[in-house]
Amino acid sequence: MNNANLTIRAVAGGMLIGALLTPCNIYSGLKIGWSFNISIIALLLAAGFWALLERLRVTTRLGAGEANITQTAASSSANIISGGLVAPIPALAMLSGDNMPLPQLIGWVFAVSFLGIWVAWYLRNALILRTDLPFPTGRATAETLQEIFSHGHEAALKLRLLLGSAAVAASLKWLDTGAYALPRPSLGFLLPATGKLSGYGGISAKNLTFIFDPSLLLAGFGAIIGFRAGLSLLLGGILSWAVLGPWGLSQGFITPGADDTGANWFSMMIEWLLWPGVALMVAAALTRFALQAIGARRQASAPGVTHSAVQGDGARLPRLVGLVVASALVVIAQILFFDIHWLIATLAVPIAFLLATVASRVVGETGIPPIGAIGKVSQLTTGITAPGETTANLIGANVAGGAAGQSADLLNDLKVGHLVGTPPGHQVVAQMFGVLTGSLVGSVVYLHLIPDPAAMLVTEEWPAPAVATWKVVAETLSNGLGAIPDSALWAVVIGGVSGTIGAWLQHRFAPKWMPNIPAFGLAMVIPASISITMFLGSLVGKLLERYRPSLAQRFLIAAASGLIAGESLTGVARALLGIVGA
Repeated sequence: MNNANLTIRAVAGGMLIGALLTPCNIYSGLKIGWSFNISIIALLLAAGFWALLERLRVTTRLGAGEANITQTAASSSANIISGGLVAPIPALAMLSGDNMPLPQLIGWVFAVSFLGIWVAWYLRNALILRTDLPFPTGRATAETLQEIFSHGHEAALKLRLLLGSAAVAASLKWLDTGAYALPRPSLGFLLPATGKLSGYGGISAKNLTFIFDPSLLLAGFGAIIGFRAGLSLLLGGILSWAVLGPWGLSQGFITPGADDTGANWFSMMIEWLLWPGVALMVAAALTRFALQAIGARRQASAPGVTHSAVQGDGARLPRLVGLVVASALVVIAQILFFDIHWLIATLAVPIAFLLATVASRVVGETGIPPIGAIGKVSQLTTGITAPGETTANLIGANVAGGAAGQSADLLNDLKVGHLVGTPPGHQVVAQMFGVLTGSLVGSVVYLHLIPDPAAMLVTEEWPAPAVATWKVVAETLSNGLGAIPDSALWAVVIGGVSGTIGAWLQHRFAPKWMPNIPAFGLAMVIPASISITMFLGSLVGKLLERYRPSLAQRFLIAAASGLIAGESLTGVARALLGIVGA
């Protein structure tokens, strides 16, 4: 391992940083259902540590390629929670009454995450080389890396701006999560309660999640994804939470919360709204993927086009071999660890690949991984192939969620490598070491924190919102598909048809008036407050590009990257303090 990028110190450093920060995501995932991408944090820690050693004349500082490898290994380790440690695995433990033994838990988490690595490498050509999706986290990480290792007056200005905006975002987040929580004002409207809600006093903006979220991280995401995607999030949020939501409440499709205009009804409303939202994202992403594959095949058969030009990185055989080996590993693990029928275990793999494709495209467009929503689709699919089998339902969805989460994370890293010139094969090796580290550390930390899931989870101390959701869906589907309301099935059909038609129109004609479909669908499965804040960030970026184009071109990405880094760093720090005090 003596390549200029893939060095022992780069991989070892990434594994060490990953081991230190993985517990933060385990803790925060079980506490609040939220995790943090640590790519930029790992990058800053690694660059600062080796720069200090250089000043002490101990060794030379990291190169830019080495820093990318370090960040890749660290982020894949911390993202190990997508392997199921804060959702399906605890949900299964609550239903069965006991946790998995440590060796089996490590092996299982590694297997599903390992599959995600090869799915990501397989998707790299389609989502990064041919489509060039923004991948906001990856682009922000690349911007940070380039500013750290660049020289000259312009680079110094960008680095200062990045660090300054990071300090502002970190300070704001620290106050917000401490004793001085920032206000989250409602947008103030009140809708009349009709139909099944005629006895209620009204439906407030806060009931429908229309509040202002003061997250500078979300604003930074919005500035990077651009105005079209930001506006699509806003429009999707209005359609779902201000139109479909109230209509579903009045018709009785959606169960309301307390008759209180100050209550948030997100957890109740999402149980129905996720069906059209996920159907829209799945249909659109798979249609675009199929159309791009057809286009690539036609391009490959055109005169004068070489095989290597079409494949992009010339690694088709290793990708296919790796994908087959990883798929076999997941199937064997399902059979040995959970006694799942070999046919059901095998069917989980293509489902995981398709849903990982969807999640990766959504992350590429918006920066937000819809892993929870993807898991629900997989649970529904397993409910069809293995009705009434709770273990197969949760584990099959675990395969899809783990592959989707790790795939999206590596594609962010591959975006960084593409921008700075790191060979993708080197990043895949770093990701493998990171996944191994995360599987070991994450499993040990989870079992230490939650030795008795049935008694400890979904409580005031450990709310574990993702665990509660996966458990409820599994229990519902154990009664068969008849437990799913007809209204949800119709929503799936309408959302799927709309996503397919919209993706075809975008691929064929690319109309400027049409919204960004992945962003539009994502807005249906996240609170409207998140969509609003991301839209505002994209609006600020648009105004800067319109009235100060030179300033926007030079500094917008650096400032947005700082906002993402600062808030992420504070979130990880708060989680680490929580672990120390636990």
